[in-house]
Amino acid sequence: MKRFKINEIFYSIQGEGYHAGTPAVFVRFSGCNLHCPFCDTYHQDGTMMSEEEIVAKVCKYPAQLVVITGGEPSLFIDEAFIELLHQSHKQVAVETNGTRRLPFNVDFVTISPKFEYCDNAEINALRADELKVVYTGKNDMSRYDNIKAEHYYLQPCDTGDAEENRRIYRATVKYCLEHPKWRISLQTQKILNVR
Repeated sequence: MKRFKINEIFYSIQGEGYHAGTPAVFVRFSGCNLHCPFCDTYHQDGTMMSEEEIVAKVCKYPAQLVVITGGEPSLFIDEAFIELLHQSHKQVAVETNGTRRLPFNVDFVTISPKFEYCDNAEINALRADELKVVYTGKNDMSRYDNIKAEHYYLQPCDTGDAEENRRIYRATVKYCLEHPKWRISLQTQKILNVR
């Protein structure tokens, strides 16, 4: 029986990107193949759980959407795990750094590349429904030109500094106006002060 270190499982709204505002169960795996300086996940924390225990906890909540995140979920999930969630009538979205291939039966893939911030972070995923770039106004956007997705989002980087954040917001709006394939993704969970 496979067991995984799960950082947390919780019920909230998806705060970002295409599914923003949608109720979802979040499954956050511990462990990542990158070590980004701004990561908000403590990978040493977690509870060992079997696939069946994870699915049982997910099914305690009424939402159809399950967001698998991390850490880096591609280190752990496979087709059989996704199928267990499908058998429970769940739609599975995965948020990944894109450095590894994902199971073919994932319903929605969000790639949030980290190659501007971390070594060994080049994209190897085969598809993306959504490309989400943490935008500082100083990104080399040409690095994203060859990543194909259905939806393209710039997410203003939250630096914790109000003045710097205002500069980034202005730069994000300006970039989207000049490059209309990109849309802005705000972190509505922070705006609404929900988890």
